[in-house]
Amino acid sequence: MPHVAVVILNWNGREFLRKFLPSVIMHSKDEAEIIVADNASTDSSIEFLQENFPQVRIIQNLTNGGFAKGYNDALSQVKADYYVLLNSDIEVTENWIKPIITLMETDPLIAACQPKLRSYHSPERFEYAGAAGGFIDKYGYPFCRGRLFQHIEDDHGQYDDEREIFWATGACLFVKSKLYHEFGGLDKDFFAHMEEIDFCWRLKNAGYKIMYCPGSVVYHVGGGTLPKKSSHKTYLNFRNNLSLLYKNLPNHLIFPVFAVRFPLDGLAAFKFLLDGGFGDFYAVLRAHIQFYKSFRNLRKKRKTVHQHQVSCIYIGHLLIDYFIRRKTTFPELDSNKFTS
Repeated sequence: MPHVAVVILNWNGREFLRKFLPSVIMHSKDEAEIIVADNASTDSSIEFLQENFPQVRIIQNLTNGGFAKGYNDALSQVKADYYVLLNSDIEVTENWIKPIITLMETDPLIAACQPKLRSYHSPERFEYAGAAGGFIDKYGYPFCRGRLFQHIEDDHGQYDDEREIFWATGACLFVKSKLYHEFGGLDKDFFAHMEEIDFCWRLKNAGYKIMYCPGSVVYHVGGGTLPKKSSHKTYLNFRNNLSLLYKNLPNHLIFPVFAVRFPLDGLAAFKFLLDGGFGDFYAVLRAHIQFYKSFRNLRKKRKTVHQHQVSCIYIGHLLIDYFIRRKTTFPELDSNKFTS
């Protein structure tokens, strides 16, 4: 079996390590090297690990550069055939590694893969951050099999097929190490949120595949670093979404996509305001301001990507389908409107 390194990025997550690291060790010790990469925590995480899990390798990043830079810094020090980027708030299960590695070994074009993500608190349900594999619509709105916007399905085995997807969740991301470094890893300027979508899109632009493997199941708490209702999270999601669109869209789609997205973001901002969310309203404004300020840097990054039409993009109108036509599950979407 190839050398696999499971790397858990930690920032002040001592309690998550206490709760979930034992399951990672139990179900991974014979198949993978286990590493905790610490992002300059101040909650005695390092001392806790040294005292209770001496078998786990610790990498100490000097600063908290966020999810993206944290992993880039840590993985530059890890030699393995495959990396598994694993959130600290995930409970893994027996035989969670082998099915994915077996799948990825069947095709040299498979660059990354994710397992099935269920909710830790509601185990019968999919989990928001990845569910049964990620997709995106033509205007940049991400969704999953098992989760459209805020509607999350129970798992009845309806997504138990291995298949190609658009993006694999950063909560539990298997990736070939050679390709991780060849493509520059995660974009550190994203800091956190949607960096895995950008990374997967860059891989797809280069002709690689992203896969979903239901034979591996993990349980995710979610919101471990930033709570779900956080204006800073709103800022990162809106800013990073604009950035990944600009970096990866083909030339002929940039104007029509942004001509629609800018007004939609404006509507979203005012919806936040009407609902009493001034912090979120201001976060959307800040996201757009920062996007414009970063434009020169984004243009440089865009020149390093070979943009073209890739598979698994939904070219229908997801907002209309969900909010007006009341289509709340993945199978209700028109399968003919996914690029191939």
